[in-house]
Amino acid sequence: MIFNPTRLELRKLYFDSWYKHLNKQLLTDLEIQIVRVIEYHPEYQNFLSNLYNLDKDFPPELGETNPFLHMSLHLALIEQVITNRPQGISDIYHALCKAHLNDEHTVHHKMMNYLAESIWSAQKNSTVADQEVYLSQLRNLLVK
Repeated sequence: MIFNPTRLELRKLYFDSWYKHLNKQLLTDLEIQIVRVIEYHPEYQNFLSNLYNLDKDFPPELGETNPFLHMSLHLALIEQVITNRPQGISDIYHALCKAHLNDEHTVHHKMMNYLAESIWSAQKNSTVADQEVYLSQLRNLLVK
């Protein structure tokens, strides 16, 4: 599943992680991160407690936030910070956390806006994401 998961396999990982957490079962490191993100979002917790939601679509024209996309952006940011890729993102993240009284969730959302923009731009232009632009945008958060 790690190398080529389907949409349903990825989504099921969120449901299974939340279920295991609620039932006090042992979690993998990835599941711990997923649960951490779900805990940030109580509005997703009931949704993730019902497997009937597994294949639900979130068309943009209906204006609903796709919880899987949102949580995946959180996880992508966590991974970037842990691995410090792109180089320097960990320092930016920790400085923002300090500036925001360690409100990690708020910092995630501020940074995720630029992560999503970077991904969207790369997809739109059929290029790789411009790490320097992305890091520059994140550094600008430090002076706001």
